[in-house]
Amino acid sequence: MPDFIHIHPSDNVAVALRPIPAGTAFEGVVANMDIPQGHKMALRPLAENDQVVKYGFSIGHAIAPIAAGDWVHTHNMKTNLSGEIEYSYDPKITPPAPLQPGTFQGYRRKDGRVGIRNEIWIIPTVGCVNDVAKALVKQNQDLVQGSIDGLYTFTHPFGCSQTGADHAQTRKLLAALTRHPNAGAVLVLSLGCENLTHEQFLAELGEFDPDRVKFLTCQQVEDELEAGREILEQCAAFAGSFHREPVPASELVVGMKCGGSDGLSGITANPTVGRFSDMLVAQGGSTVLTEVPEMFGAEGFLMDRCINEDVFHKAENMINGFKNYFLRHNEVVYENPSPGNKAGGITTLEDKSCGCVQKGGSAPIMDVIGYGDAVTAKGLNMLYGPGNDLVSSTALTAAGAHLILFTTGRGTPFGAPAPTMKIATNTPLATKKSNWIDFNAGVVADGKRTLDEAAADLMALVLEVASGKQTKAEEKGFREISIFKDGVVL
Repeated sequence: MPDFIHIHPSDNVAVALRPIPAGTAFEGVVANMDIPQGHKMALRPLAENDQVVKYGFSIGHAIAPIAAGDWVHTHNMKTNLSGEIEYSYDPKITPPAPLQPGTFQGYRRKDGRVGIRNEIWIIPTVGCVNDVAKALVKQNQDLVQGSIDGLYTFTHPFGCSQTGADHAQTRKLLAALTRHPNAGAVLVLSLGCENLTHEQFLAELGEFDPDRVKFLTCQQVEDELEAGREILEQCAAFAGSFHREPVPASELVVGMKCGGSDGLSGITANPTVGRFSDMLVAQGGSTVLTEVPEMFGAEGFLMDRCINEDVFHKAENMINGFKNYFLRHNEVVYENPSPGNKAGGITTLEDKSCGCVQKGGSAPIMDVIGYGDAVTAKGLNMLYGPGNDLVSSTALTAAGAHLILFTTGRGTPFGAPAPTMKIATNTPLATKKSNWIDFNAGVVADGKRTLDEAAADLMALVLEVASGKQTKAEEKGFREISIFKDGVVL
């Protein structure tokens, strides 16, 4: 196994692929101290205020002199980021060469869309009925039979005591989940006196199939569990009429997310997902990249790949709009990475972002969509959303992602409503947490697979999951949502 990786020829740091003891030599430079796995070693002397370069981009500057062979981290470097930036459009667009799409076994819906699961979902419109929804799920598991893959609910604390944009976002997000094609049938569960009224929800939902989407208002019935059972039986009868059939991979929408990142995220798992994204786009499919704050400082990887100037301006507004969101709350835009990120070798937000955006591969960016909006463009899309794992994964599901590729260097067990595949950046994590991890990209750092080979392996696994293979989170029933919130609670 190699000791370090020198990612880009212009980089003045290398990244340790395993724990490195002092005295280890790499490219003629000797480590002056122990270098933890995923952390950086200086390849040449840096003076105070010199730029630290990784991935071919500056990820911050030295705050003290750094000798060749020194460990480079929070003690001797910091971010360059501040507030909003004015961008210019200099297109560098290279569409991937078309590929013959693979196939998976999916569910073709009456409106022509495709799902990779055939589940019954209970969507509470207000937190007050969360326990009713949970009871309905627990008491009606006998309905999960035949081609029905499961019965689930996604509880949340909102739907009442919200105003303005928060109220609108909750309404929009829940309606988007109701439309998701992985749900063969949906029961929308209300209390009856909440801010999110039945009429508002219908207006947000738009045209729907009354055989697929049912409604229950608990205050209007004597026994909501008995009434819910009757409606769920109708849902099961409808959902049970769908069966898997061959579907081209061009129908797939795949969300891309990272969480609990480490210094290997941008070297193994994220670029593996990026190459997967290019492969799926070449087959006519769609991928979705979110976590806007983790694009800060890495815009150079993305902005010039916008397919036209209109999409470029949407991307510019999204990124600067999110920076303004930080600033109006009196927060600095670079208050990231997390303690776990830093322990794993990520020093600054630029360091994290340059690794994060590797998931976007090299394909053109075809569209930029808002929170709660659905993907409509084939190819690579950008989605407005925060870095928070649960919030952004929920937003990816609401955008129509059939499944989510979630890269992690530290490990995490959670699952979104869409099947959530965990991809380890390193083999020790994949070995230790085999009950969490679906795919080990650490084989790239181990020298056992190239990035292209790992991406091909990942594509094969994605088609298996799309055809019904459960993720580790699904096996445990780990599914939840979190809704983006900004305003007051009444």
